[in-house]
Amino acid sequence: MEASEVGPEPTAVRVALWRALHVEHDAAPHVLEDDVGLRLAAPDADWRQRGDMHLEGTKLFRASIVARARFVEDLVCEAAARGARQYVILGAGLDSFAQRRPEVGAAGLTVFEVDQPGPQAWKRLRLMELGFGVPDWLRLVPVDFEAGDSWWDRLVAAGFDAARPAVVASTGVSMYLTREAVAATLRQVAALAPGSTFVMSFVTPMELASPDVRPGFEQAARGAAAGGTPWLSYFTPGEMVAMATAAGFHDARHIPSAELGRRYFAGRPDGLRPPLCGEELLVATT
Repeated sequence: MEASEVGPEPTAVRVALWRALHVEHDAAPHVLEDDVGLRLAAPDADWRQRGDMHLEGTKLFRASIVARARFVEDLVCEAAARGARQYVILGAGLDSFAQRRPEVGAAGLTVFEVDQPGPQAWKRLRLMELGFGVPDWLRLVPVDFEAGDSWWDRLVAAGFDAARPAVVASTGVSMYLTREAVAATLRQVAALAPGSTFVMSFVTPMELASPDVRPGFEQAARGAAAGGTPWLSYFTPGEMVAMATAAGFHDARHIPSAELGRRYFAGRPDGLRPPLCGEELLVATT
C-alpha cells in the first residue's frame, strides 16, 4: 500500500479535530492554539457533524486533550530553557509542536517523532504539501511495532544521543499497551542521562472516573475494542508512581487533572474544565 493511501490513525485525527474545535468553539483565552492538525488531516467539510465532535458531548474530553498537550509543551519549553536539547514524542500522530513552535527548534532543540511507518510517511507528505517541510531539527522516526522493531534502536539511529538529557512524552498511548510493555518503556526511559524527564498519560480504572465522564470513557473503550485497538491497561495514580520508581526514576509524581484545571482553566467564562479522574499524567525524572 502506498504511504499516501495509509493515512493517519483515526484516534490521531480525532485528537487533532478536538484541538481545532477548542479554538473554533470554546471561549478565549484558549488553552492551546492549534489548527495545524486540522490542516494536516484535511477532513471532509462536514467534519463538525461527526458523532464524536458533538460540542457538548465532547466538552470534557476536549478539555482533557488540550490540557495534557499544554502541560507537556510547557514542560518541554521549560526544559529547553534549562539546556535540554532533545524532545522525543512516542506515538506522535498529528502532533504539531514542531510546526507551531519553530523558534524552539531554531534555538537548538531536536524533536524526534516516533510513530508507525505508514501514518508517518503520510504525515511527511502532508508536511511537504502544506509548505512546512521537515527541517533538520525535526526527525521523523518510523517504528514498525507489529514487526518487532525497537523504538530505542530506531531513535538512536535517527541521531538521538542517550548521553544527553532529553524530554520524552507519551500521551494517549499507555491504554493500548500491556502493563508489561508500559513497564518496559519506563525502564528504558529511566536509563536516560541524568536530568531527563518522562511525561506520560494514563487512564484510571473506570470505577475511579468521575460520574460525568465515565459513560464517555466506557464508550471510547468499546469503540477502541470494536476498531481492533482495545484498551489493555488501567492504572491508579499510586500504581503508576510505584511502577516509575521501580523502573529506576529518581523522582516520580502524579499530576492530577484537578491541578491542570487550576493551572489552565481558572476563571473561564464557559466553565470548560478537564474531568476529575479519567486520563491523568505521570512526570518522572532521572
